[in-house]
Amino acid sequence: MSDFDFLPGVWDVANRRLLKRHVGSDEWDVFPGLMRAQSFFDGAGSFDETIFPTKGFRGISLRTYDPARREWSIYWVNSSNGLLALPPVVGGFTDGVGMFYSDDIDEGRPIRCRYTWSRITPTSCRWDQAFSLDGEKTWETNWIMELTRRKDG
Repeated sequence: MSDFDFLPGVWDVANRRLLKRHVGSDEWDVFPGLMRAQSFFDGAGSFDETIFPTKGFRGISLRTYDPARREWSIYWVNSSNGLLALPPVVGGFTDGVGMFYSDDIDEGRPIRCRYTWSRITPTSCRWDQAFSLDGEKTWETNWIMELTRRKDG
């Protein structure tokens, strides 16, 4: 239940987001971010707000742990519309890597969504999002966040 204990604090975020999804593109939009994260419920919950200053929006992630199922649910809200994106991605950590999945719709197509938390150290970590159109046979990573902890945070 303390899987996200590494996250509380302030992070500089280097973002790379695929410009066009589902077309085999390799053109990325690169932009900065600033994340402030905290935990609650003695580690069974985690919350962060990420500011994307060059994009004109913010996002929040809310993570809650279900001890009966031994899994996390991760929810996303974009300040552009204020809506809680459903369904959440659900999963957990194995050997220091967190994998979280959901079935969703993207650009009118049914997709399988995957969030991955990896490369976790006291001062850095990586999050990425990937979509599959073919039932997890292939994945297209469409957003990568490289986080570096601020010393002053």
